[in-house]
Amino acid sequence: MDGVTIIKDETHNKRYIQIELEKAAQMSTEELEDLFDAAIADSRKDDETIPFEEVVAELKSKGIIKDEL
Repeated sequence: MDGVTIIKDETHNKRYIQIELEKAAQMSTEELEDLFDAAIADSRKDDETIPFEEVVAELKSKGIIKDEL
């Protein structure tokens, strides 16, 4: 994306996003949110995942959500 630079650390991990202020001022709130959402998603791509069914079962066991009627 023009005006946006991803900066990596010495181990080549993506660490920072640099946005030209002029470009940021031209972006809508939604575009900025999408940019940050994409960056966060990319940073979490290798995180451990938990199956949805497991999460639901745990929340039900704790009484946080109730069984379907």
